[in-house]
Amino acid sequence: MGKKGKKEKKVKGAEKTAAKMEKKVSKRSKREEEDLEALIAEFQNLDAKKTQVVETTCPPPSPRLSASLSAHPEKDELILFGGEFFNGKKTYLYNDLFFYNIKKDSWVKSEIPNPPPPRCSHQAVVVPQGGGQLWVFGGEFASPNGEQFYHYKDLWVLHLATHTWENIKAPGGPSGRSGHRMVLSKRQLLVFGGFHESTRDFIYYNDVYSFSLDTFSWSRLTPSGSAPSPRSACQMTSTPDGTGVIIYGGYSKVRVKKDVEKGTIHSDMFILKREGKDGQEKWSWSRVNPSGNKPPPRSGFSLAVGPAGRAVLFGGVCDEEEEETLEGDFFNDLYLYDTVKNRWFPGLLRGNKTEKKKRRRGKKGGAEGEGAEKEEEGEGAAPQGPTEVIKEIVTEDGTVMTIKEVIPGSQEEEEEEEEEEEEEEEEDASTLLVEPCPRSSAMATVRLGKLYLYGGMFEVGDRQFTLNDFYCLDLHKMDQWETLVEMDPKTQEWLEESESEDEEEEEAEAKGPEGEEEEDESEEESEDEEDEEEHPAVQEGENVTDYQMRTEQYWVALARANMGPDAKDKKVAKVALAMAKVFYEDQ
Repeated sequence: MGKKGKKEKKVKGAEKTAAKMEKKVSKRSKREEEDLEALIAEFQNLDAKKTQVVETTCPPPSPRLSASLSAHPEKDELILFGGEFFNGKKTYLYNDLFFYNIKKDSWVKSEIPNPPPPRCSHQAVVVPQGGGQLWVFGGEFASPNGEQFYHYKDLWVLHLATHTWENIKAPGGPSGRSGHRMVLSKRQLLVFGGFHESTRDFIYYNDVYSFSLDTFSWSRLTPSGSAPSPRSACQMTSTPDGTGVIIYGGYSKVRVKKDVEKGTIHSDMFILKREGKDGQEKWSWSRVNPSGNKPPPRSGFSLAVGPAGRAVLFGGVCDEEEEETLEGDFFNDLYLYDTVKNRWFPGLLRGNKTEKKKRRRGKKGGAEGEGAEKEEEGEGAAPQGPTEVIKEIVTEDGTVMTIKEVIPGSQEEEEEEEEEEEEEEEEDASTLLVEPCPRSSAMATVRLGKLYLYGGMFEVGDRQFTLNDFYCLDLHKMDQWETLVEMDPKTQEWLEESESEDEEEEEAEAKGPEGEEEEDESEEESEDEEDEEEHPAVQEGENVTDYQMRTEQYWVALARANMGPDAKDKKVAKVALAMAKVFYEDQ
């Protein structure tokens, strides 16, 4: 009995110790959150000193991801707010506000007093009332070292007509979170999902909240039926008739062991349906099985709503998790979901050059048709004789050349068809390069049937590339991407811990005898120059496509060396193309 009593005491003692440790961790987590709140308060104090609206014409916004890009409900403008940037050593959060004038192709930075504090992974929704409003909810703030997180639960509205921010203080709203989704459905803002993470733990949500734009009040919905599992970063789209919303995909993770987490990429689809009169609404969940070609599993995709209420999905990443490594396969493909037909289909681009080839074939077919008609009027079943075709060819310098050509038989036609097929292949290869590179967490929106895409990020090994390029695609024509802002290689800052430590050691050594520092600098400069010369030089008059094709083997080998032998060939090829393009544009 004595031994048993000792064992029980030991167990109780261990439980007490564990409880004490948990209390300490909880207190530490609370202190960390308080530290971040103090830091956020400093930002707000600085913003409070601004008393006037200051608008400045500016270059495109700096590289960032997880910001919000919205189409102005009444003007040909886009609105970009917030976002984050990580340079390998430090995390930067933004609360700057930019307006892009579509017609003028120009950016304006708008500094408005008392804005929301810096954040990323928030949600922004435009409402067409009172001259236009931009509603912002939630998001996260991170400490500069990226180890502590603060999740917002605040609601803001930007009055676009008066350029004023207003903090809407309404009780009963969702808890602090980021990665959630918010849409406008009739006169309500609907919020679904998201996650909250601290140094101690994390939680994913599948709750639904409604904010009334009439009463300015929150209410938590309690839908019947089988709800989606908790998740963040999903697709959420209002149905065209305003009776519900569609939920697709998303990401979540669970802790399988004490220090082991497992992520899940969701690819299921649900509809949240509203029934009944206003004020007496009943909501219900039901699962949806769409037809067509669904996107391959991915997270971090960009979402916008296109013409006829079609959901437009771009890019994303599929993380391949192993025991101690996490490698992502990034996408730059386009998928559309027809909410009326409940059908997915890939967004394949037609290309302008293909239309030109069709017109050329039309002229050729017309000439042959005329010859055939003449034959039918004559001998009828007689074999086709030589046909004279008159062609007009415009040379590069604008000279119009008229060429008479006699087509003797079918062999020459076959040769021409083969030549056209080769031209198609070459043109298709060059057309593929005129598109955004694979990425995740980019910002997307649609205005007047055109999809706009800004920034985002992709990874090569341990390095993260944060982008500030800008593209446009006409969703009616689906011909080709238009580049509005090219990726600037000079903005690709990346600092590694090892590099910073080496720099400190070099600085310490440089404090020796005079002249040593200058010698070291000159040696480093010469080494840098040698490194630059190692890359294949760009030849005079060579375009980016020709350069990529000529130096393909070199860049593939370099990408393989950086990414390791286990990286997939397809991914290595994509990275090699991107590296070659960056080097070409930097010359």
